[in-house]
Amino acid sequence: MEQWLQWARGPAFKFAFLLMVLGLLRQIILAVIGIAQAWNRAGDKTIPKKVVFQTTLQWLFPLKKLNNNRPAYSAMSVIFHIGLIFTPVLLLPHIELWKRGLGIAWPSLPHALADVFTLVTVAAALGLIIGRLGNKESRRISRVQDIALPPLMALPFITGYLAMHPVLNPIGYNVVMFIHVMSANAIFALIPFSKLGHIILLPTTQLVSELGWHFPAASGVDVSRTLKKENVPI
Repeated sequence: MEQWLQWARGPAFKFAFLLMVLGLLRQIILAVIGIAQAWNRAGDKTIPKKVVFQTTLQWLFPLKKLNNNRPAYSAMSVIFHIGLIFTPVLLLPHIELWKRGLGIAWPSLPHALADVFTLVTVAAALGLIIGRLGNKESRRISRVQDIALPPLMALPFITGYLAMHPVLNPIGYNVVMFIHVMSANAIFALIPFSKLGHIILLPTTQLVSELGWHFPAASGVDVSRTLKKENVPI
């Protein structure tokens, strides 16, 4: 198992990380091309920068969106995203990896607080799954990845917690670390090809959307002509 663990930490990690970087680079290039195309087609090229900036901030920090018809589900989603971002970044063993690899480091979470963040993130993932499967409308519009991603994202947290607490670990350190590393590798590889890509693409989404809604001049005439409805009043 030690050899498998070394393989997971070495070649498998490098492949997954490179796939993530190249995939996200492709997504960013396509987003830039989309922005340029929308800009060229736009009849009104005036961009309400303040609105775009405020809307992007609202999606990055969606506190106002908690007041909907499912506030508990929305709160769990926000907690889950916060845990996904901050827990791995501020965990001491991960910071040590960055320090050994690139010589950079930053302050880490205290061990007890890291445990709390980990368990809260896992609980939020479980809550999201229950919220999707337990609600008829959510279940109807959910795709496979909507159900599969939360448990996959929670798996590195569960295995990392077990690795840090050997008394609770029933399967041994090397096995649980292999699962921990490979689940993280799977997440890296899936980021460019799933909804996880919004981690990088979200800041550009509002700009693309805003430009896309600036229809070219005479687009209404073109649509009515295509539908053979030129003389039909709207």
